[in-house]
Amino acid sequence: MTLKHYTIPVFIPELACPFQCVFCNQQKISGHQNIPDEQEIRQTITDHLNSFKHKERTVEVGFFGGSFTGIPSDEQKHYLEIVQPFIKNGEVQAIRLSTRPDYISEEILNVLKKYGVSTVELGAQSMDDDVLKKSFRGHTARQTEQASDMIRQHGFELGLQMMIGLPGDTLEKALYTARKIISLGASNTRIYPALVIKDTAMHKWFDEGTYTPLSMEEAVRWTKQILPLFEDAGVTVLRVGLHPSEGLLSGDELVAGPFHPSFKELVLTEIWYDKLKPLTDEKKGEKLTVYVPKKELSYAVGYEAKNKKMPLEKFREVTFIIDSSIQERNFKFSISQLNNCK
Repeated sequence: MTLKHYTIPVFIPELACPFQCVFCNQQKISGHQNIPDEQEIRQTITDHLNSFKHKERTVEVGFFGGSFTGIPSDEQKHYLEIVQPFIKNGEVQAIRLSTRPDYISEEILNVLKKYGVSTVELGAQSMDDDVLKKSFRGHTARQTEQASDMIRQHGFELGLQMMIGLPGDTLEKALYTARKIISLGASNTRIYPALVIKDTAMHKWFDEGTYTPLSMEEAVRWTKQILPLFEDAGVTVLRVGLHPSEGLLSGDELVAGPFHPSFKELVLTEIWYDKLKPLTDEKKGEKLTVYVPKKELSYAVGYEAKNKKMPLEKFREVTFIIDSSIQERNFKFSISQLNNCK
């Protein structure tokens, strides 16, 4: 039996990071502006545990929103200790956290291991030093490589996040970053298109006309080339597109850039569009039936049924059917004539 996996997110915004990356206003991006106290964290964990429907499950607590290992050591331990009773009683199996590549050391990793941390995610963002410099990241690609090696050597799962469309970025650089993430042994990743958030350096540069974010079309086109690289390498893609906080959804915090609450669906729609487009070159028939795996059905049909509408230029009827014998992102099809009853 496959266990259902849950991650309980605990957001600690702007707690540790002294850097001001050009894209970052963490409070506005995450939608979390208050630092939770011990009671709030315990309640968050309890509420999530009570809401989970699957009894056969694995659960981890994730500390997100800031550079966790940049917090003073005693504060790190305090947060980690809050989770320990849940680990001891078996309700939580592990802890994951996100941090910066230059906030990793042997000493830090030894502490994390002691408290049951299993996964360390690094905000790599890019493996191109020019992009990192122009984004005021404050670390180099080499530091990401060194931190990644240390994390894996200490037996942690490694996560490496990437961001596309930062100042100085290109499709070629983004593809290079993806390949480097794979070669560094990451078990998981997240792909975020860079957005212009209010009160950031990129906001100022956007207003001045010195920075232009990717268009939605560009962001989808880049990501549809990056995503298969990770999938083929067995790297789990935890997220495609920034989590839709209230400020982003309302537009109050978003100035410009390729934000869409269903960004992943847009990307997978285009991947399926490319796969299905050759069907319009098939011999003309009245009915096209496409057979796809269950988990791919909505993406194959496409966002706003784009991929179902596309073959209608040639076929009178297009139907998508689930076929449990088909695996991964494959499909079968048949072309037939409609039965006209009189």
